Amino acid sequence: MTATYTFDVFCSLDGFGSYGEGGDWGGYWGKQGPEFLERRLAMYGEGQRMVLGAKTFRDFVEILGADAEESTVTDPVNTRMRNMPTTVVSTTLEAPLAWANATLENGDAVDVVARLKKESDVPLRSHGSLSMNRALMAAGLVDRVQVSIFPVITGQTGTEPIFQGAADFDLELIESRTFDGGIQELIYRPRLHHG
Repeated sequence: MTATYTFDVFCSLDGFGSYGEGGDWGGYWGKQGPEFLERRLAMYGEGQRMVLGAKTFRDFVEILGADAEESTVTDPVNTRMRNMPTTVVSTTLEAPLAWANATLENGDAVDVVARLKKESDVPLRSHGSLSMNRALMAAGLVDRVQVSIFPVITGQTGTEPIFQGAADFDLELIESRTFDGGIQELIYRPRLHHG
């Protein structure tokens, strides 16, 4: 049986994964509410393995800390994510990794994730890791694209366009939800577009 792989990403309405200099939005663009946070906490409570690229892992360690004692971010959602079994795909990082439940896989992400999908007995989820996930989508390894769209436009401060440089895809909407009156969660099944 092949494990399901979900590319999970947050973005602004105009498609940016984060904001840069001059942006004063705060985490979740300051728009998170109790329904959204409850959904994320429940989702991270399900048996699964996180798969991250090196840059995203470094960013998460910097933001979330190596463990709960070191971190200034102690909310239940991020604490649960930090403690999930995690595979970090990198050709630049060296073991041991900062998170206790993180293991390092050196090599090309396409090869590593193809193997993980065959071997894993739990679903795989990746949060962020944009360039890695664009490559995995192009290789046909992403089963679901889960996009949480926050009700903001970051035309002046937006950075990291989530699909810039991606291949063309047809998307089949398989689930949609609205949280806290403004956050949209859309889950798609991607298929490479053949014109």
